[in-house]
Amino acid sequence: MYLIIGLGNPEDRYGATRHNVGFETINYFAQEENIELKKVKHRALIGEGFVGGKKVMLVKPQTYMNLSGESVREIIDYYNVPLENILVVYDDIDLEVGRLRLRSKGSGGTHNGMRSIIYQLREDEFPRLRIGIGKPERQDLTSYVLGRFSQEDKEKIIEAIKKAREAIKLFISKGIQEAMNEFNGERI
Repeated sequence: MYLIIGLGNPEDRYGATRHNVGFETINYFAQEENIELKKVKHRALIGEGFVGGKKVMLVKPQTYMNLSGESVREIIDYYNVPLENILVVYDDIDLEVGRLRLRSKGSGGTHNGMRSIIYQLREDEFPRLRIGIGKPERQDLTSYVLGRFSQEDKEKIIEAIKKAREAIKLFISKGIQEAMNEFNGERI
């Protein structure tokens, strides 16, 4: 089984914010792959289906960003999913808006959701897909990530989410290395 985990915050007021790009990616992927996100288990909204003949679980932790690791750990432990079969999708301020970057391992950087996952798993060697949201020019980081995209940036993010779906499908079918080779650094 493959776990595709999108990070975000669960309340409607956080919808379409920069910090919820992971959730938006999971929503789009679910819609395009006809997977219903309807079960609530392990403090997450999940949907199960098949992509390219492989069993896939889509996950949106409902614990709020800073505690994402608690839900992720529960799911990984319960289903005994190997770390190489998970892909965490999240926003990244260190990438320009719309840029995709896949990695097979690494630190959580400044992202509290990723830091929570790494803390809970006591491991940082698992695949991730970062979607660039750009850096704030004048406002504080919290206000920026919880803010909404400009119209121009929104168009770039929509395209990035579409490309992220392709990257996720390639990850599922051929692995992280192939997905990295195909999608890293791609500009929208």
